[in-house]
Amino acid sequence: MTAARTAGPVDTGNSDWAAQGVCRDVDPEALFVAGAAQHQAKAICYGCPVRIDCLADALDSRAEFGVWGGLTERERRVLLRRRPDIRSWRSLFASASSELPE
Repeated sequence: MTAARTAGPVDTGNSDWAAQGVCRDVDPEALFVAGAAQHQAKAICYGCPVRIDCLADALDSRAEFGVWGGLTERERRVLLRRRPDIRSWRSLFASASSELPE
């Protein structure tokens, strides 16, 4: 990929999750691909224990490139356009998970 990209999520004070990511041992270039290769990149995220943390950081920091939390840049842009009122995706996800039945 020749375009400049965000190397990772902006540190929002909750970056401890990154060390637990399934992708920690994957070549980072595998997550910054285009076209059909994005399906393989997204598959890395499935089952990851910190997928929601990763996605929240990517949405909150407006990561422009790469697969984060199982979503491509296009999929994240759609979410951001549909919900411009959300200031913190991390807070939204946290409140949603606290409302789930145990």
